[in-house]
Amino acid sequence: MSSMHPVQVIAVTGGKGGVGKSNVSINLSVCLAQMGRRVALLDADLGLANIDILLGLTPKRNLEDVLAGECSLLDIMLTGPGGIRIIPASSGTQKMTMLGSMEHAGLIHAFSEISNQIDVLVIDTAAGISDSVISFVRASQEVLVVVCDEPSSITDAYALIKLLNREYGVDRFRVLANMTRSNQEGRNLYNKLTQVAERFLDVSLQYVGNIPFDETVRKAVQRQRAVVEVSPRSKAALAFKQLAEKVDLWPLPSTPRGHLEFFVERLVQGNPGQQ
Repeated sequence: MSSMHPVQVIAVTGGKGGVGKSNVSINLSVCLAQMGRRVALLDADLGLANIDILLGLTPKRNLEDVLAGECSLLDIMLTGPGGIRIIPASSGTQKMTMLGSMEHAGLIHAFSEISNQIDVLVIDTAAGISDSVISFVRASQEVLVVVCDEPSSITDAYALIKLLNREYGVDRFRVLANMTRSNQEGRNLYNKLTQVAERFLDVSLQYVGNIPFDETVRKAVQRQRAVVEVSPRSKAALAFKQLAEKVDLWPLPSTPRGHLEFFVERLVQGNPGQQ
């Protein structure tokens, strides 16, 4: 790879809390690292951080300190399972949930200092459709929408897709069904979402598969470990590996899209024809 290779940026989102976004983010990141990719995982639930808790890590500093100018992004990064680099958020800090557009832009630009050290940035977004969720999703190259078998999961995922599409022109989404009881259940969830989205919106949804419901995931969470590490032969772990293999084949970004995005300087410098 050239020194100016683009970074793949994936926002893991869903609209609703409780669909397993953080678990998906962690295990996808670890699987990509096991495949030889240099992965950073951003906890983008800025006021209610949980990646560090899920992995039993104790950050001394977090994104709040970076925003305050007290340290750099490199200073706060922790090493997680499989060698992934974790960027922790703050917990119980209301002002971090109320950042303005300039502060979001500052955070996104701060990532440029690590661009030559990573191949993939996975962003675990907060639940809901707050400004921070929208900022991070729009600044990403790929949007992975996680759904589960609850009516509110589908309606909330649709609300998120609708907002991103109608207000911000995002028109391509990948869909992952989580905690499914069968492969068919995952496909059915995707079909429900597709029927309504493609009828009312100008969007393209792509199904990337399902992660089966697996008791070993809950046991791994209780141990503050990634299931792909503690139970690598479990149904869920094998499904996460399959997901990572698909993600690794997604095309890399080649040109800037004209709005705030992660690592945009790599896209500009990587394309001499771009001004």
